[in-house]
Amino acid sequence: MNRWGRTSDLGVLGLGKSTADDVVRKVAAEQGRTVHGDPFPDRGAFYRSNMFPLARVGVPPVAVKGRPRLRGTSEGLGEERAVEYERQALHQPSDEYRGDWDLSGDVQDAELQLLVGLRLANAPQMPTWTPGDEFEAARKSASR
Repeated sequence: MNRWGRTSDLGVLGLGKSTADDVVRKVAAEQGRTVHGDPFPDRGAFYRSNMFPLARVGVPPVAVKGRPRLRGTSEGLGEERAVEYERQALHQPSDEYRGDWDLSGDVQDAELQLLVGLRLANAPQMPTWTPGDEFEAARKSASR
């Protein structure tokens, strides 16, 4: 969750894997944000995420992270804060809500995810995997 405020960008885990990216890009643009891949690709977040079981059975998931470019701050501050939090608090006893968090960025991400979900659900077709993607075969073999 984004605890540091609104962002001008949006990281998408697994960007380039499915046509759902088109919907994410459109909604992000409506929010005035740009889209890029996972801000920390070396961590393998797509393959460690809760959505990975969906991908394995052929369902193209959408997972976004609104950071690291925080609006109205210096370049790199968002990434710096994220790394600091992960080193000092994530999954430790100190990993709990603090009253100084700015959750406006989390709200921004939630609005995007709601709109993306509604648009995908109301689309005439389900998103498809990019041809040749490692999960495309699972989708093609899934029961309809």
